Amino acid sequence: MASSTSLFQSSPFSLNTKTKPYSSLPKSPKPTHFIIKSQQQPHPVTQNNTPIPTPTPTPPTTRRPADENIRDEARRKNVSQHLFSAKYVPFNADPSSTESYSLDEIVYRSQSGDLLDVQHDLTALKKFDGAYWRNLFDSRVGKTTWPYGSGVWSKKEWVLPEIDDDDIVSAFEGNSNLFWAERFGKQFLGMSDLWVKHCGISHTGSFKDLGMTVLVSQVNRLRKMNRPVVGVGCASTGDTSAALSAYCASAGIPSIVFLPANRISIAQLVQPIANGAFVLSIDTDFDGCMQLIREVTAELPIYLANSLNSLRLEGQKTAAIEILQQFDWQVPDWVIVPGGNLGNIYAFYKGFHMCRELGLVDRIPRLVCAQAANANPLYLYFKSGWKEFKAVRAQTTFASAIQIGDPVSIDRAVHALKNCNGIVEEATEEELMDAMAQADSTGMFTCPHTGVALTALFKLRNSGVIKPTDRTVVVSTAHGLKFTQSKIDYHSKGIKDLACQFANPPTQVKADFGSVMDVLSKYLQSKAPKYH
Repeated sequence: MASSTSLFQSSPFSLNTKTKPYSSLPKSPKPTHFIIKSQQQPHPVTQNNTPIPTPTPTPPTTRRPADENIRDEARRKNVSQHLFSAKYVPFNADPSSTESYSLDEIVYRSQSGDLLDVQHDLTALKKFDGAYWRNLFDSRVGKTTWPYGSGVWSKKEWVLPEIDDDDIVSAFEGNSNLFWAERFGKQFLGMSDLWVKHCGISHTGSFKDLGMTVLVSQVNRLRKMNRPVVGVGCASTGDTSAALSAYCASAGIPSIVFLPANRISIAQLVQPIANGAFVLSIDTDFDGCMQLIREVTAELPIYLANSLNSLRLEGQKTAAIEILQQFDWQVPDWVIVPGGNLGNIYAFYKGFHMCRELGLVDRIPRLVCAQAANANPLYLYFKSGWKEFKAVRAQTTFASAIQIGDPVSIDRAVHALKNCNGIVEEATEEELMDAMAQADSTGMFTCPHTGVALTALFKLRNSGVIKPTDRTVVVSTAHGLKFTQSKIDYHSKGIKDLACQFANPPTQVKADFGSVMDVLSKYLQSKAPKYH
């Protein structure tokens, strides 16, 4: 097995020390603030007019004792009555099916080998009307009360309703910025209501934190119950391993990571290493790593953390609920999500669907799944009219986290898209890199996966499918700082077969006043307003 030193040496992404770094990076956009409604929350009742206890304790009015931390405070004040429940069921099973499993069981597939889904007791949840849930979720935003300061755990009743607060492992993830892409929308797309959901502004720099806090919390619970779980493992193209290793490190749980050698950025590689994960660099692609981790977890006491495990999707669906919350519970027309292993597109659908089902909103947006053309099995399936799915051998793409040719959640994704009149689009390497550069030129600092989603937006806007006034949300899944090498290569025009038409390389100037003045004068003349 290669040493950690050789892991770095084997990476194809090298930092060119001859390339002059930019003097500064664009600042992260100012967060969108949630609107907290002050009206009194209605007290729900059953059909027999019997009052139902509130599912969350009343916030304290005085400061906790100095020797007490927020987890101690939650433990002391915990009056949770577990009014709600959830269980595993076969995904999209026949209504007559009685197969189900406790969330405390270690199970990943149904008896027939199909995917599982987490099913909530909607009858119990519906005893509380939509206004109640909206006000409850809004009341928890921005607080430090454990665990509700998290954007995920502020929706605890809809995520893991039966877990004890003391078992939760959280970095107060979620509550990510919803950025009005004003200039980008107007200048490049003729749109006035374009938004970017920055899920990459998170604890480890990607949306994976939303799901990993749920999965690791449940593992923490299982270990306390003395279930046979020694560690948690995943196959990863980068971001999943970063999230897994961070949350496991926080809880003191061993993490094991299978990474495809020479296929992820140094920034992605260093995260699990820094967080103490046991990292295996394997000479295969993601699909090969996925096959190996599934075989290994069937033999060893290692809990599987990939999106084959439906627990992660429970956390990821909260990003959809959060979008509605940030729009003051108004529904956008479109939400565009990059897709690789395809769990996230289903998670967004599930979040929106639950909000409609429980009366928080009256409709759901149309979803678009955006794939890299070098790893596009869902796109090909969609273009065939959903006739026959064929896995592909994923080719190298700058959008490395979605470089997956045989996605685990294909059935989930198809179900989601069919039920929201969804669309699938693709982006070539040149298209996604150009879109990323265009977005960056308007003040963003996006990842290549966001470039894939933006390319889908360009295509749907140009074809007239998305209208100029449609409220559209592009989901940015990771932080651009994880992919600086791709940006360096683009702006230095160092990418073979790519024109890099929006490159902005540094201008070399002699170290004298006259030369600097000449260059600046020409630059300012090119930027001066032109009056007619």
